[in-house]
Parts: sequence; C-alpha cells; structure tokens
Amino acid sequence: MITLKTRAEIEIMYRAGQLVAETLAFLEGQVAPGLQTLELDRMAEARIRAAGAVPAFKGYMGFPFTLCISINEQVVHGFPSERTLVEGDLLSIDCGAIVNGYYSDAAITVRVGRLSREAETLLTTTQSCLDHAIDQMWVGNRLQDIGHTVQTIAEAKGYGVVKDFVGHGIGRKLHEEPQVPNWGKPNRGPRLKAGMVLAVEPMINAGTEKVRVLDDQWTAVTCDDSWSAHFEHSIAITDHGPKVLTALAA
Repeated sequence: MITLKTRAEIEIMYRAGQLVAETLAFLEGQVAPGLQTLELDRMAEARIRAAGAVPAFKGYMGFPFTLCISINEQVVHGFPSERTLVEGDLLSIDCGAIVNGYYSDAAITVRVGRLSREAETLLTTTQSCLDHAIDQMWVGNRLQDIGHTVQTIAEAKGYGVVKDFVGHGIGRKLHEEPQVPNWGKPNRGPRLKAGMVLAVEPMINAGTEKVRVLDDQWTAVTCDDSWSAHFEHSIAITDHGPKVLTALAA
C-alpha cells in the first residue's frame, strides 16, 4: 500500500535529507587516493549521531555499517573496509539517516583523483539519468515514466540498466511501496500523487545489466567485471513539482 505523507511529515524527512546531503558532501571532500573506506564509514556515523540522528543502514537486516561503499565493478551494498582507494577509482557512497522516526536515503558516485574517459562518461551519464528522472516526477505522470527515462538515457550509451535492484518508497520505513524500477514503458503504472515520497536510484553498468552477490550476502558486483555507477535522491512529489529532500540547500 502506498502511503501519502503530510506536509509536516515531509518537513521532517527534509531535515533527515539535509543531514544525509551534508554528510555526503563532507565525505566527498575527504575522498582521495590512500584513504581507507572504513574511515569514511566512521566519519559518517560520527556526523549523523552528533546531529542527534540514527544511521539508517546500520543493523538494517543485519547490515553492519553506516554506509554502503561500492568501488568500480561493485554495484551496490558494498562493505566499508581497510581497502585503500587508488587514483582512478570510481567510488559509490550510499547513506541514510533517521530523524524523529523518518528515513532519508541518497547516494553519490565520486571520482578518486582523475578518472579515465570511460569512467567519467559512465559517472556523468548516471547522474544525468537521475536528474532527468526527477523531471518526470510531477502529479499526474505515471510511475514507469521515471524508469523509462533512466533506461532511455543509459541504453543510448550502450550501458546496462541494473534490474535486480530498484528504487522504493520511503518514510517511516526505509523501504516502502511502491518499488521504482529504472526501466519501464511510458504512461504505465500508478499515477503520481502529491504526498508520495520516492527514493529514485539509477544503477548503471558500463557492460551488461547482469549482477551477482558475493559471499558476504550483500555486495553486488557486475558479472562481466565492468564498472558501475549509482546516484540516488529521496524526492517528495508536491502540487508544485518534485521536492528533492536530499539535495544540499544553497
């Protein structure tokens, strides 16, 4: 069942979203060759708890960290570790926080030093997928308009759109209805309504769409070892258009 949020609930989620946005912006500034990804996790947890909030991922279904950290061929749900970043890595950071019982969730993919041309194109294309998907999030449009936009942009570049993982509704739970796939046909699915809050998260592979999960039961990687990028925002649908709760306020 899709639960519509009140204006008051969306304002709480906006506060959670701003904390996530601020945390991701801070972490992006720390990323450099030689850094261990476990350090990013420690920084994120410290900042979230210092704000009086709770890390959304830590302990969720047994996940042991504050962040999901995915590098290069890792798609999503990777573990922070003592792995040291090197020049040219493509680093995805997924972060969530709970404020007054409400969740927010966002992800960025960042450059570690200077990227190859191929990795840079993958990164910017995936960001474009999310930006254009948000443009579809107006009252009266259809749910699959979001995924159709992502799929169209990604496949025009010859990229694989991950289908094993999708976006989702978000609110008092991290994952609520509806699921938000990154593919679809236009003018299909439920109509978007004011009060819906959706986490939209394109996961795009430079190669095929196929992924597999490692023995840790969390880390998803591409089956062909191609690199992957991941961007995500939590967005409220309002009568005045999409409100991106996890975009850092100017």
